[in-house]
Amino acid sequence: MENAVDAGSTQVTVIITDSGRTLIQVIDNGCGMTPDDAVLCFERHATSKIASAEDLNEIMTFGFRGEALASIAAVSDVTLKTRREEDEVGCVVEFSDSKHLSTDEIACPKGSNFAVRNLFFNVPARRKFLKSENVEFKHIIEEFTRIALTRPEIGFSLTHNGKDVFVLRPAKSLKFRILDLMGSSVIGDIVDIHAETSVVNISGFIGKPETAKKTLGNQFFFVNGRYFKSPYMHKAVMKAYEDLIPDGVTPSYFIYLTIDPGAIDVNIHPTKTEIKFEEDSVVFQIIYACIKETIGKNAFGATIDFEAASGPEMPILGKNFDEYRPSSAPQTELDPTYNPFDLVGTQTAPEFPSFEGFSKEPVSSGSSISSAWDKHSGGGNDYNGYSVPDYSKYTDKPQNYGVLFEDKTMPSTQTMVVQGKYIITPAKSGVIIVNIRRAYERIQYDRFIEALSNNKHVTQSTLFPVQIQVGAAARATFDDNAEVLSSLGFDISAFGSDTIVVNGVPEGCSAETGKIQTMIQDILLILSDETASLPELMKASMAEKMSIMVSTGSADITSPIQAQKLVDALFASTNPELTNSGKRILTILSVDELDKKF
Repeated sequence: MENAVDAGSTQVTVIITDSGRTLIQVIDNGCGMTPDDAVLCFERHATSKIASAEDLNEIMTFGFRGEALASIAAVSDVTLKTRREEDEVGCVVEFSDSKHLSTDEIACPKGSNFAVRNLFFNVPARRKFLKSENVEFKHIIEEFTRIALTRPEIGFSLTHNGKDVFVLRPAKSLKFRILDLMGSSVIGDIVDIHAETSVVNISGFIGKPETAKKTLGNQFFFVNGRYFKSPYMHKAVMKAYEDLIPDGVTPSYFIYLTIDPGAIDVNIHPTKTEIKFEEDSVVFQIIYACIKETIGKNAFGATIDFEAASGPEMPILGKNFDEYRPSSAPQTELDPTYNPFDLVGTQTAPEFPSFEGFSKEPVSSGSSISSAWDKHSGGGNDYNGYSVPDYSKYTDKPQNYGVLFEDKTMPSTQTMVVQGKYIITPAKSGVIIVNIRRAYERIQYDRFIEALSNNKHVTQSTLFPVQIQVGAAARATFDDNAEVLSSLGFDISAFGSDTIVVNGVPEGCSAETGKIQTMIQDILLILSDETASLPELMKASMAEKMSIMVSTGSADITSPIQAQKLVDALFASTNPELTNSGKRILTILSVDELDKKF
């Protein structure tokens, strides 16, 4: 693709089969080559883009070292069809295993047509270590996107296994090219940046702070029309967003630098994706100042419109204002001792509704937490020396209809929630304090392990399908992990080439649209991480990451009854004391320890 762009093409077509294993074909309408050059271009270090030593300091093209075609011909079968505009016929050249097989005349359109087949056919060890089809195709999409973003005036198309992934016509501007590649969800969240200095000129777009995401993606640097990576310049962007975005998220940016070619070195990395600036600290400060200024000009954040025409009119009162003032505030009578739920002493308490087989007789040790604690203490009402209070008031025969109304003697009064972070419940010789988020983490980890091991999961459906545009590369990631996500309880279907539809989420996850969108970003981040190769380690790693994600976004515990259910589930887990990562979930404070506080 880089050679096609350098050849002056106006249309570049990329055809992929089996994520490149079977076929990689690049067709352009550029200047083409003579038969002699068509053979020579496969030789090592052969290039037509450097004519003199001085050209090494003025490089403005993509490929210039003459290594790519030679490397490709060494590990695949390559067929090149090419013709210059002034030639009547073209030529077809075939290479395999670095050997020139043939050169023949052929009728073909102007430009070049490279077809690479049977990749790594002669290096089986290298072919064996290719990733899955979706992962390899994701890499292809990334490279395609980077080149398409450098030349919006050129038309590009990408086809995979006979299906069009991208059909990009020549765009009027860079913003239209971003729209075609990334979709309207990205283009609506970016603003222009521009700066001209004696060292470097900057143009492009940056994302609004509120649209920053946990997953990396849509972060691009370009210099003189060439994509490059730079952790150092990335820090300049993040520094400009300081105090505007939370930790762990990254804004989108498409930053184009134009600089004197003699002030950069593009030959410091084998893949030419890194650049060495002569004055890197100056470029750093210019990028930082440009983004900071753009953020300030756009006034990102909440504002008040003092000139809103639709605002409410303030009443204008004259000298007779007092006649509108009430003579005295209305008097109310309050009974601070009144409790609408406390009917004892004020009237006869109503009879509790009776059901067939329902008994109001109290029983001992009937609560689920008692039985759960029995498991860990060896039986009885004791856990490590601490007794469990009797939480039972009502039981059922033969079915459990539950308690219809909360009563003062119910277990909810024995359990207390502190600022939504901790649960405190009494024990025989003190109190037990439970970390709510870590309790969620332990419970969810056990559920996900069970789901991944035995495919026993529970999916809760969303009220309406949630459609999320994730991009073609991320779509490939979801496709590659569809079976794992399904076993966890997700119901996700593909839609188009860059969108997914969420129809259901695992039990315990929020089904709200906004939280589902955030969850998808988190999942993409989890799936993008390198995991262990052993299946059991992969399951444990996936379950741990998912449990942390779900526990972080779990619903708040607001009532004692919710707290009691969480404690019940915790003590029914495999290890109620520690999370999978070894963090303590609960602690017990004895009365002696409490006495020392006073």
